Amino acid sequence: MKTLRKAVIPVAGLGTRFLPATKAQPKEMLPLVDTPVIQYVVEEAIRAGVESIVLVTGRGKAAIENHFDVAYELEDTLRRRGKQEDLDLVRGITHLAQFAYVRQGEPLGLGHAVLCARHAMGDEPFALLLGDDVFDERDSALDALIAAYHATGKSVVGVQEVPLEHVSRYGIVNAPAGGESVWNVTAIVEKPAPPVAPSRWAVVGRYVLEPRVFDHLAALEPGVGGEYQLTDALAILAREGHLVAAPIPAKRFDTGNKLDYLKANVEFALKREDLRSEFAAYLKDLARGL
Repeated sequence: MKTLRKAVIPVAGLGTRFLPATKAQPKEMLPLVDTPVIQYVVEEAIRAGVESIVLVTGRGKAAIENHFDVAYELEDTLRRRGKQEDLDLVRGITHLAQFAYVRQGEPLGLGHAVLCARHAMGDEPFALLLGDDVFDERDSALDALIAAYHATGKSVVGVQEVPLEHVSRYGIVNAPAGGESVWNVTAIVEKPAPPVAPSRWAVVGRYVLEPRVFDHLAALEPGVGGEYQLTDALAILAREGHLVAAPIPAKRFDTGNKLDYLKANVEFALKREDLRSEFAAYLKDLARGL
């Protein structure tokens, strides 16, 4: 079975849920404390053994490419000012992985964005990471999926249980029949209403996919709004018996949701040695006044 070396990260979305902040900057560059959301996603892939990352970009996303590129003027300024720690930090971002970029010319949905990366993936399995979902960096969300892929040889969707009132926000798969840690997906439904949802197991932005998914994506008909849905291709894999679900044990933050984004900033700040003590004291004082 082939080793998982590559990952796709779609970053072409408009970020309308965070307007006006995203009017002139990519939503993926919004910071968690002082590090952009997209860097956390990239670093998660690297911790799982990924070596090559393809970012599917769109118009107005140059800041993402610049973030992972060499910044000659900045590096020279830091060098001349003797700021070695900052210089090492900036250089380290450039060398995180091998980066490649492909453009999604039109906003035609997640399935179309993934299909744009087809030629860069070749005939290899790959990880797919969506930037809105950020996981506690002390745990690798991808590890469980990679283990499930090696155990089954099938494409894998990462899942977590969500409250019933939230199932309409996600793709939902069937629940395990028994106590399996990994189970065959027989149903996957995009954003179902609670009464008809097959379970509360939601797909939460992490996948390991066989290259055969590209054939199914290429054959899709456009759905609502002219978009091509990844879920439709995954449903075909499920019917073929080539899709399993694996629970992700890591704590997740939906940074595309304003409240979760704020929570993530607080929790990530409290994990920082340079911020924890003073920030925790501030939060305690603030809570007393509420």
